[in-house]
Amino acid sequence: MTCLLAFCLLAVSGCGKQTAEKADPAVSGTDTEDTRVMTDGTNREVEIPAKVDSIVCLNVGALRYTCYMQAQDLVTGVEDYEKEQSISRGYNYVNYDQFADLPVVGNNGTHYAEEIIAVDPDVIVLASHDAKEADQLQTTTGIPVVTVPGSDTTMDEDAYETLRLMGELYGKEERAQELTDYLDSIRADLEKRTAGVPDEEKPTVYVGGVSYKGAHGFEGTESGYGPFALIGAKNLADENGTAGAYDIDPEQVLAWDPDIIFLDYNGLDLINEDYASNPAFYEQLTAVQEGRVYAQISFRSSAANLDTALADTYYAASVLYPEQFADIDIEEKAAEIFEKLLGTNFYEDLKANGYEFREITFGE
Repeated sequence: MTCLLAFCLLAVSGCGKQTAEKADPAVSGTDTEDTRVMTDGTNREVEIPAKVDSIVCLNVGALRYTCYMQAQDLVTGVEDYEKEQSISRGYNYVNYDQFADLPVVGNNGTHYAEEIIAVDPDVIVLASHDAKEADQLQTTTGIPVVTVPGSDTTMDEDAYETLRLMGELYGKEERAQELTDYLDSIRADLEKRTAGVPDEEKPTVYVGGVSYKGAHGFEGTESGYGPFALIGAKNLADENGTAGAYDIDPEQVLAWDPDIIFLDYNGLDLINEDYASNPAFYEQLTAVQEGRVYAQISFRSSAANLDTALADTYYAASVLYPEQFADIDIEEKAAEIFEKLLGTNFYEDLKANGYEFREITFGE
């Protein structure tokens, strides 16, 4: 294996489409008829083919957003966790037949240089903020590496920038603009519907069972929780002075006594196990007593799935602001979102696997 890599590094023009020299615009100069130079997500200037016909996507988010861009047909190798179909990652679930037989080129942050060279992509698409990682991989493989930021939340600047960069890279600027316009329309719709709701009239809300570095029970929550942030919800987890996902003392939730509770399906088994041993704790919560506990379909699986996160947002909004979202049929809205981002509606598949927008009863 080591000898093979050494050989490919010495004679990479025979193993990849571009030599390390050609992949470095500082060496090769300006655009030619067959190549062009683009600036990637870490401000690196990278010389790439004028038309990109094949890619591999490395690190979480790169393949997901490539699928949003309808560029999955370019993929010639995948990371190992994509070899198992997962309902929790919509892009993987709906494109699994296309990815199932592709060679493995990495493992969630570990890049298999020899395997990448063997599949000979035009470009490596790397979800990373680390220019050094990209430079090292480009030097090792002799293949141009273009970084994109990816996103682990909803519609942040990184999500928009990833779409823009991929539009330029894949020659799919129209698709990038289509998705950008769609996301803007969602943001505008949510803001218009919620802008007139005074803070004092908003119910307090808590989300439990949030996944981060694995499944968590009722104590797993998140400050700045994407679906709540987009609709200006009064997320009690924001009041604890902790950023991002974290475990909270359940007694604090009891002291807050939120008006409405949402539970992430990823943590529901752990929550029900705890409920079975300590039902008295949960039954003190007003939201439990009055049947105001609702589902969130887990959107964070190998980072955030924007499609599911946006569906979660509309469901949360319909619960928190029923008057403002009275005209929204959540199944129809979820279908619209999935079809726009993934090219198909897989909500019925989610339901068949036990994931749907509904009220939840502890211990069910």
